Amino acid sequence: MAFSLTWLPDVLKGAGLKVSLDPGWENRGRGDVGKIQGVICHHTAGGKTGNMPSLQTLRIGRKASPGQKALPGPLAQLGLARDGTFIVIAAGRAIHAGEGEFKGVRTGNSSFIGIEAENTGTPSDPWPEVQLKAYERGVAAILKHLGKDQTFCCGHKEFALPKGRKPDPSFNMDRFRESVAAILNGTAPAPVLIPAVEPVAQPGTAPRPTLRRGDKGDLVKIVQTKVGLTADGMFGPRTEAAVRQFQRDRNLVPDGIVGPKTWVAIDAP
Repeated sequence: MAFSLTWLPDVLKGAGLKVSLDPGWENRGRGDVGKIQGVICHHTAGGKTGNMPSLQTLRIGRKASPGQKALPGPLAQLGLARDGTFIVIAAGRAIHAGEGEFKGVRTGNSSFIGIEAENTGTPSDPWPEVQLKAYERGVAAILKHLGKDQTFCCGHKEFALPKGRKPDPSFNMDRFRESVAAILNGTAPAPVLIPAVEPVAQPGTAPRPTLRRGDKGDLVKIVQTKVGLTADGMFGPRTEAAVRQFQRDRNLVPDGIVGPKTWVAIDAP
């Protein structure tokens, strides 16, 4: 039986955000949640490379290690990848909060949606703008659905007791809430969306469409050849990963989507 938070994908997609559904998410949870009071923001403290290297840990849980006890999964309802994609992991209760209190609520795991954003939490791992903007808009979309304002969003470092027990997320939560408030109030700049086709086509050709996972055809073969893969015309996870690396190597946003800027890079000798 599906748990309560099956509305999460539609709410995030409705805000124009990229969403990926982790298989089995609807029925994943340590039981169901109670009345949701808000959102707790986290960072994973996971690997420095890769788009969402902590996904499996968030799904199945954490093994015991020196100074850390084992925790069963799921460890969050949502993962936020470095390219700004929200990965929906669980519709039920997640073990993400631990002991703490916010707005008088101590039942963190049952009362708050947990978002784990992929970041090491260190100064050498700055937050990509595409990820931070998605974080702000995702939290705003969830709070709007709940009928709450920005004050119902907190960092794990603000919830956790005793104070100082948790450092995440590494960014300033007051500034984050200000950005969430601007989105909720309609005063934030509109997000820059990837055009569906090239604004300017090559001479004598039709504008090429933006390609992403799930697309197929001859244009996908062109992309695959350029990124060093066997050209089978199917834009699957291997192609997406190779496109991300191609984009990183050229200082483009590594979102795995072939839009106008990536087409320009593909055309380059």
